[in-house]
Amino acid sequence: MDKLSGKLTVYFEDPFWVGVFERISDGKLYVSKVTFGPEPSEQEIMDFILKSYTSLRFSPAVDMEPKQHADNPKRRQRQIRRQLQTAGIGTKSQKALQRQREERKEERRRLGREQEKEEKQRRYQLRQQKRKEKHRGH
Repeated sequence: MDKLSGKLTVYFEDPFWVGVFERISDGKLYVSKVTFGPEPSEQEIMDFILKSYTSLRFSPAVDMEPKQHADNPKRRQRQIRRQLQTAGIGTKSQKALQRQREERKEERRRLGREQEKEEKQRRYQLRQQKRKEKHRGH
């Protein structure tokens, strides 16, 4: 049976409030980052999740190693307290977001090269056409 879990972390990244959606499915981590602007209320966050979650672009999958659960309840409580105190996003999430940025950057570069190549080809064809017209005496 597939296990699916999600987590939303909202934090202040000067000058905007940012939300990081983490989705763990089949042992893989997917991350998406959203900029909210001014501090969002809980109702605004819920509305965003209900209306826009399906349109989020998640990063490529990052493998998750299984977590080892601590049997000691005091240790578990300390870990929970640390998680609540830490601001920002985890390193795996940061890596996933970085990978997503790099892939988008590479895609933009590839599209730019293709457009430049097509533009060169179009100008070349135009020059050839002008040369033929001059040669024919038109």
